[in-house]
Amino acid sequence: MIDRRRFLVGAVAAPATFHIVASCVLGKEGQTPPSGKLNLAGIGVGGQGGGLMREMGASENVGALCDVDHKYAARTFKLYPKAELFTDYRILLDKRKDIDAVVIATPDHMHAPITLAALRAGKHVYVEKPMAHSIHEARVMARVAKETGLVTQMGNNGHGGEGLRLTREWIQAGAIGKVREVHCWSDRPGKFWKQDLERPTDTPPVPPELDWNLWIGAAPMRPYHPVYAPRAWRGWFDFGTGAMGDMAIHNMDPAFYALDLGAPVAAEAQTSPLKKESFPSWQIITYHFAAKGDQPALKVIWYDGGKMPPRPQELEPERNLADNGIYFVGDKGVILCGGWAGAPRLVPESKMKDFQRPEKTIPRSIGHRAEWLRACKDRKPADAKAGFDYSGPYTEALLVGNLAVRLQKRIEWDSAAMKATSAPEAEPLIRKSYREGFGI
Repeated sequence: MIDRRRFLVGAVAAPATFHIVASCVLGKEGQTPPSGKLNLAGIGVGGQGGGLMREMGASENVGALCDVDHKYAARTFKLYPKAELFTDYRILLDKRKDIDAVVIATPDHMHAPITLAALRAGKHVYVEKPMAHSIHEARVMARVAKETGLVTQMGNNGHGGEGLRLTREWIQAGAIGKVREVHCWSDRPGKFWKQDLERPTDTPPVPPELDWNLWIGAAPMRPYHPVYAPRAWRGWFDFGTGAMGDMAIHNMDPAFYALDLGAPVAAEAQTSPLKKESFPSWQIITYHFAAKGDQPALKVIWYDGGKMPPRPQELEPERNLADNGIYFVGDKGVILCGGWAGAPRLVPESKMKDFQRPEKTIPRSIGHRAEWLRACKDRKPADAKAGFDYSGPYTEALLVGNLAVRLQKRIEWDSAAMKATSAPEAEPLIRKSYREGFGI
């Protein structure tokens, strides 16, 4: 929160440039500011971030926009002519003390450096999925969010949906008995982005509108190439987290939420032949979870790149599994859900006729992004249901699977110590190093 006296003194001494005063200055803590609007900054607004700003900017003030590629972000810039434009997020956070909250939609490798800088500057944060590029980052982000008391949200939009809540209510009510196995899948990467790549050897010139040094940010410097940016970064180890960070974060969420899974005790992977710097063209990752309470030990298995789970025995012959989804195998039946935490159905469909749906006991969301905006105004972090207290441990768990992929071996995981006990060589992947000026 900005100190009122320091802000007003600074305002008198500063040049006559007008900015909206941060709502946390004028509004009482825990109450909606007098204007009823947050002052937002968008960081990474050329692709997904542009859509986020259009949605949130419909109800809030967009005070600043930042992108390392002003051509790619031009459409969003034009929508908000009063917003101050930046290329470097560090300058934005240093200059614009009036910003209440930031919306971050950069490549994965910059999520933690920007998020942590924003939290330490007193800003609420919405960061696109996955919230972190490494397990250690997720742990630190959750800790700092708790320490600051600021409102956070990871951008897995299905977490605000009806399907996620119904799935938990049905499973907790015993609709299929004790769950023993869960299968989750996606058709990506496929046509959406390329993986299984070698580093290019040619070095085309950097486009004049792109600040390549800032795009590289925390990662080791390498020459520019369009095989990385824009939109092509997700399959590269240095910049993305592959299909786990793009789609498992959506499609596996019902399992973690409905079953309170916590951290896996082990993970192993089958993959296509692995290149030195990019994720494989396909992978099957098996996570092992210990028994907890009355929940028996179980496996959660992830498939991507064209690999699919076995058909549930109960699935009707004329039905096929969709391109994205999840199904739960219990002692008494199967629940099948659509991708992005979609609506659950018993399998076969005929079971739905006599199914006595349990009472809806979980509070419903006003919308994944809307609930974050409201929580920011009310200064109630717990009201953002994909805040870092939930999304941090969830992201950590998913990224254990990436360790198995990268090292091509079974990972025995000690979450409390944040160590792969079977693979000491995993340490640099768990705790990254950072280029100077972009650390956490």
